[in-house]
Amino acid sequence: MAVGTAAAATAPVTLDSTYVLDDAGVLSSADEATAESRLEQFSSDTGLGLWVVYVDQFTDPSNSADWANQTAQDNGLGPTQYLLAIATDGRQFYLSGDSSGPITEDQLATIEQTQIQPALRDDDWVGAVEAAATGLTDAKGGGSGSGDATAGGGSSWLTWLLVIVVVGVAIVLLVMFLRRRKKGAVTGGPSAAPAVSIEELQRRASSLLVQTDDALKTSTQELGFAKAQFGDAATTEFEAALGSAQQGLDEAFGLKQQLDDATPDSEADTRAWNERIIALCEAANTLLDEKAAAFDELRKLEQNAPEALRRVQDEQAKAAASLDQATARLRELQGSYAPEALATVADNPAQAQQRLAFADEQLTAAQAAIGAGDGGEAAVGIRAAEEAVSQATLLENAIDKLADDLAAGERNAAALVTELETDIAAASAMPDADGRIAGVVAATRQQLDTARTQLTGTAKRPLVALQGLEAANEQIDALMKGVRDAAAQADRARQMVGQVMMQAQAQVSAAEDYITARRGAVGADARTRLAEAGASLARAQALQASDPQQAMQQAQRADQLAAQAIGLAQNDVGSFDGMGGGGQSGGGNSGMLGAVLGGIVINSLLSGGGGGRSSGGLGGMFGGGGGGGGMRPGSFGGGGTRARRGGGRF
Repeated sequence: MAVGTAAAATAPVTLDSTYVLDDAGVLSSADEATAESRLEQFSSDTGLGLWVVYVDQFTDPSNSADWANQTAQDNGLGPTQYLLAIATDGRQFYLSGDSSGPITEDQLATIEQTQIQPALRDDDWVGAVEAAATGLTDAKGGGSGSGDATAGGGSSWLTWLLVIVVVGVAIVLLVMFLRRRKKGAVTGGPSAAPAVSIEELQRRASSLLVQTDDALKTSTQELGFAKAQFGDAATTEFEAALGSAQQGLDEAFGLKQQLDDATPDSEADTRAWNERIIALCEAANTLLDEKAAAFDELRKLEQNAPEALRRVQDEQAKAAASLDQATARLRELQGSYAPEALATVADNPAQAQQRLAFADEQLTAAQAAIGAGDGGEAAVGIRAAEEAVSQATLLENAIDKLADDLAAGERNAAALVTELETDIAAASAMPDADGRIAGVVAATRQQLDTARTQLTGTAKRPLVALQGLEAANEQIDALMKGVRDAAAQADRARQMVGQVMMQAQAQVSAAEDYITARRGAVGADARTRLAEAGASLARAQALQASDPQQAMQQAQRADQLAAQAIGLAQNDVGSFDGMGGGGQSGGGNSGMLGAVLGGIVINSLLSGGGGGRSSGGLGGMFGGGGGGGGMRPGSFGGGGTRARRGGGRF
């Protein structure tokens, strides 16, 4: 690297038909030939593509991740195509990869830290290419990405290799370069990837569903912040984009539910539906990404950081003040209801405390950034704190919502007990030549006894009691049709569908709140059940007046699917906690852990202690320097607006 020479600032570049672009001038022609040959071989061996760009400095944007991701997007790199961007004078790098591709975020970060960075520290520019290719090959084969490469400090063996092979391959390389230059645009890739397996399609579809759902949830929240600040009129275009993206995601979740149901699917349908899910999610992300820059321009958090900071500080103070009240309300409920009735909110106070702790950390950092005149860094902290406070409020409010739903369930269950007692009396007076009525009456009485137990004492389960009573009611109603006139039957049907819809609404709401506040751990299956539950509930509401029977069936389906969503999500969160990602304890890393669990900080590589650094950091860079941990929070937009992880200094 030249000393004393001003480094050239370089905006995102246009890739050539070759794999290597050396705008920094750090490679000799022989180095470039070796690197190009290695990347040709890598593509042939793995079906993946890897481009490497050397520039002096990253600029417009200056963040390494943003610069590399923008270059990848501008040049149309796909899910199986990767870009290693290196700023030779700026001493920064980033390995950009689509999060729906075959290499996971963790694997990419491992490749950066254990392979690429050691080579770059020694200014081994060609060794970094070998390291990246070796790490990606290892990851593609199922390894961690650490491989066995000796790229760090490995310039000597590469030099000897050059001496041996450069003469022999020169002519071949020349032919290869000429052939590649005829291929045109980079978007199709230098070599065609093999057909994607159904298993890979399923993995990509599930991954994209989670990422797109996260992007929509974050975008919805950001839109709410903007509406509160600027009003509805200023946010019309963003609301329209969000609505269109949500329609595409709803269709994708519907296809995932078809793939997950008990009906076997043909191989052709499985492939086609997964491909459709991928296409829908990509379209939704693109639609939101197109509006992301305009949304950021509307909010102008960088310019308005002091005002925004004060607003979020006020909101945090309100949320912190109401936390004690929410905690006391939960204790009160725990004295009346069974643990399973409160399972979706049992750790809400602890989770809310974690979000508020994280918000406090980010607001403190934002205050310092404002003092240093760094509006961009302040905006990052403000945005993260804003979402954390909003999530804390959601967690607190969910306790009150569940309390109201449980109380309504008790009232409805008590009313249904009275109605069933009346039905039992009427049915017992009916002729019963074959004993069928007696059997139904006995079963109904048994269910009434069970319900009374579930509705009394200090471990009440009103929603479970209501479900059992509704099932018993369906049976006895079938008997009573003959003695009720049409008007009475219609009234009874409307009454029952109202009760079932109330229960379904409560279950869907509980699932939505639980998953939203813990979405960093929740996978595609739980989200799919929740989306389908919401769709069934909407259909029930639309049919309630015109077809109570169909509305009842849709509401029951919504209730069942929401219960499945809660169960699946709780399993996901349990696994996340088991890996050290959650927990309810305070102090230490709990604020950051809570932010990761809540999906505020995305795809973090948790170091597990204060000494290590996470990939990225809220404004930080891997390598030397001050504190860090975590990643940039999401903003309005799709996957392209969200930090992809990693990179750093060398």
